[in-house]
Amino acid sequence: MSAIVAVDAMGGDHGPPVTVPACIDFLQASPGARIILVGIPARLEGALAKTPASLRARITVRAASEVVDMDEPPADALRRKKDSSMRVAINLVKEGTAQACVSAGNTGALMAIARFVLKTLPGIDRPAIAAVMPNKLGGYTTVLDLGANVDCTAEHLLQFAVMGSALVSAVDGKEDPTVGLLNIGEEEIKGNEAIKKAGELLRAVGAAGHMNFLGNVEGNDIFKGSIDIVVCDGFVGNVALKTSEGLASLIASFLKEEFKRNALTMLAGAVARPVLNRLAQRMDHRRYSGGALLGLRGLVFKAHGSSDAFAFEQALNRAYDAARHGLLTRVHDRILDTLAALPAAPGQDEPMQPAAAAPTA
Repeated sequence: MSAIVAVDAMGGDHGPPVTVPACIDFLQASPGARIILVGIPARLEGALAKTPASLRARITVRAASEVVDMDEPPADALRRKKDSSMRVAINLVKEGTAQACVSAGNTGALMAIARFVLKTLPGIDRPAIAAVMPNKLGGYTTVLDLGANVDCTAEHLLQFAVMGSALVSAVDGKEDPTVGLLNIGEEEIKGNEAIKKAGELLRAVGAAGHMNFLGNVEGNDIFKGSIDIVVCDGFVGNVALKTSEGLASLIASFLKEEFKRNALTMLAGAVARPVLNRLAQRMDHRRYSGGALLGLRGLVFKAHGSSDAFAFEQALNRAYDAARHGLLTRVHDRILDTLAALPAAPGQDEPMQPAAAAPTA
């Protein structure tokens, strides 16, 4: 199955010098794909000038007169820039012209615009960013939220767990993926009030057979490979993500410099190079670029703002795979089924109710 991906070509720290080459490389590796580049036409056409005709035929340029700045307040981007490249790209998903959208732009603005344009699913109050981090077993752990929601209630964390379970089930074929709640310890008595209440909700859901909740987990569990999904608020999740990226860069830099120090370490480095190269590849955060904004009525993927062409191409790959494999339908159906089956939370007489519509801009 082929799919069309709408790209916010102006978003991110670099814009067209990164997004356009990434799209070209992506199309070369994905014969059935098509791209809609959204942005300022003159800049996009200039970046496309040397594109082979066979690939250029699979690229459409859609004009947008405005760009959302990386430090722009989300409310301003939503209300004042209705012809931004970000909003036009998301509108293409709403219209059905594209099956997914990818942006490396302002995270807060992307979340605000996507929520307003696409709306959330019934039962979901806030979308969350879900992405993967490598673990020592050679696979990866899905973590959410990674920055979309700084302040979360216990109910929000429960919804994140439901959405994460749906994502892993659909993508990895695990019907009963394991879920852990990120905390400062495994004991139920630890954590702030929101975390403690979230633990109560998740344990109730798990006891009712609607989720494979294993309890509290700590930060190192993300990398052990002992849990499929780790749930946290966006503040903690983003710190964990950036810390892991920084650690990977530190290790790579240290090894590179260490093996330059003398002949003996240079020799050791030459012998160990194949192993070190595999380690560097597994730890390269660019390979895991492309977080899914879960809970929306459309597929939107967020690449790192500082993405280079390789990282942005990985985000395109994730969005394209999600679109052509019907991830939206599979994930959203599971979310709705799970939410409908959830027991009433402690202190409530009724199960969770559908979320209200997003406010107008």
